[in-house]
Amino acid sequence: MLLEQALRRYQNRAVEAAQVIEELIALAKEMREANCRGEKLGLSEEELAFYDALETNDSAVKVLGDEKLRTIARELVATVRNNVTIDWMLRENVRANLRRLVKRVLRKHGYPPDKQEKATQTVLEQAEGLCENWLLG
Repeated sequence: MLLEQALRRYQNRAVEAAQVIEELIALAKEMREANCRGEKLGLSEEELAFYDALETNDSAVKVLGDEKLRTIARELVATVRNNVTIDWMLRENVRANLRRLVKRVLRKHGYPPDKQEKATQTVLEQAEGLCENWLLG
């Protein structure tokens, strides 16, 4: 996403080549740091994406702690991966089922009820980016 934005701005002549190179270097550094962070937490790339989606709610982190969030992230990856279909983004009944399954996982692990709707939405947004690889792989 950040790479696409940098390239689009360059193509539209909004930034100079040197600035694009700086942004690409910063992006590469962020990607390395994220990879190391995933390794430190013992999470795959997909699990880290869901972990980050859940962690954005500070109160959830304080209440649940890292270990519980890792468990939730792992279960969410398995749940979403096992329930996506090629046309899941186009079929509302499939999306509704995924929302229901995600909420069930969050409730099961005691995710704060007032944060569940936002977390569910964020997880489904993450899934949109990840599922293409799952379906092709």
